[in-house]
Amino acid sequence: MVETEYEKIYIPLIGEGAPSFEAVTTQGPINFPEDYKGKWVILFSHPADFTPVCTTEFMTFASMQEEFKEMNTELIGISIDSIFSHIAWLKRIEEKIEYKGMKNVKVGFPVIADLKMDVAKKYGMVQLKGSRIQTARATFVIDPESKIRAMIYYPVPNGRNMQEFKRLITAMQKNYAEGVSTPANWQPGDDVIIRPPRSMKEVEERLEEADDGVYCLDWFICLKKQSKK
Repeated sequence: MVETEYEKIYIPLIGEGAPSFEAVTTQGPINFPEDYKGKWVILFSHPADFTPVCTTEFMTFASMQEEFKEMNTELIGISIDSIFSHIAWLKRIEEKIEYKGMKNVKVGFPVIADLKMDVAKKYGMVQLKGSRIQTARATFVIDPESKIRAMIYYPVPNGRNMQEFKRLITAMQKNYAEGVSTPANWQPGDDVIIRPPRSMKEVEERLEEADDGVYCLDWFICLKKQSKK
């Protein structure tokens, strides 16, 4: 719970159901999470339209939208600007801005107009800037069952790493499907960690029978080899 001079703002926890909302967006109205059942979602807020860091982020997200779609992952942006501001900004990006080889970038994912901060407050996507509140640079990853699985906040001056979100979703999808964990700095194709033993009997069996691509660094940490393809 974050308490400001304005009101108390709740930040949902990992594992909780994603707060529901209906919103107007640049792609038409959405009803969340009902419209996204069965999909992974990256819901991210930005401080304001027509700002430099946010512009580079939106261009990068938009250029990777098809990659995320192939991972059954949808993108949703949000800020407290109006729908008209969003449209004007996205058109300017498409028509005028070139960055790191990206040009004529069309932002095809919905961007929520949250003038009253109804959605931002539900997700704790807020921060104080002087005497007023604005949307933070917050990111929520939501699974196909509409549960929050990750949330990451960046300071306003620093842009997000979209490749990290892609890596994180790949790792979570592997955990979701196979029940394994991923070690530090894991990349697709790297070995994964299998569930630690839960009894002395399992410890003995694990150490004696480690095979089929499974190897142990000690009784409590065993990994499974993965294909590099």
